[in-house]
Amino acid sequence: MNVIVETQKVTKTYVMNGIAVEAVRGVDLAVQPGEFVAIVGPSGSGKSSLLHMLGAMDKPTSGEVIFKGRALSKMGDGQRTDLRAKDIGFIFQMFNLLPMLSAFENVEVAMRFAGKGRKDRIARTKELMDRVGLTERARHQPRYLSGGEHQRVAIARALANNPALVLADEPTGNLDSKTGAGILELLRDICDRENQTVIIVTHDFRAASYADRVLVLRDGRIRGEAKIKGAADTHRALNQLLELELQ
Repeated sequence: MNVIVETQKVTKTYVMNGIAVEAVRGVDLAVQPGEFVAIVGPSGSGKSSLLHMLGAMDKPTSGEVIFKGRALSKMGDGQRTDLRAKDIGFIFQMFNLLPMLSAFENVEVAMRFAGKGRKDRIARTKELMDRVGLTERARHQPRYLSGGEHQRVAIARALANNPALVLADEPTGNLDSKTGAGILELLRDICDRENQTVIIVTHDFRAASYADRVLVLRDGRIRGEAKIKGAADTHRALNQLLELELQ
């Protein structure tokens, strides 16, 4: 079976005030095309560090990240930048929209960086604004949008270049529970309808329940995992993971 992204004994160590801090410790994982994976763990467990390495935003201290069969350590900075622009979509907790641009322009600009022509950019942006339910809000700047609308724009932007992989860092962290559920339902729908591969990191097991598979990360190591979608007893699977995470 094909693999979109995998890690092989990946570690990440930071030096803070002269002290080495191991954020990620020997993680092995593999994600299949069209899979929705949630990585769950408390603050400081290494979730964001792992996600940044999966997205070629940071380099491992040791081990290897392989994206569509290509070892990221073998790529130069220009190749990694090109990979992030064309093959990986990012959704951040803080949205990271450009405040001077409209919702429409925030999505379109991602395609400019990827070298797409204006006609293609306009057509794709219109399609995505409709996909995330923001056609009537497309010309509004971020200051006129709600938190949920911000995140929908961010999702559209992440999908702009038809990436092989979408990565989301606490995508509901700044949203109320109802709005957050709507964002997770949208990601689930995109995964199901478009066979989009999605990886989210979150501290919330309710958010993780939208995934096909949940990995528990604690102290930089994967402590357990469970298949959620299609499980005979989803609640039992989640409770077992929660018990493991709390140990």
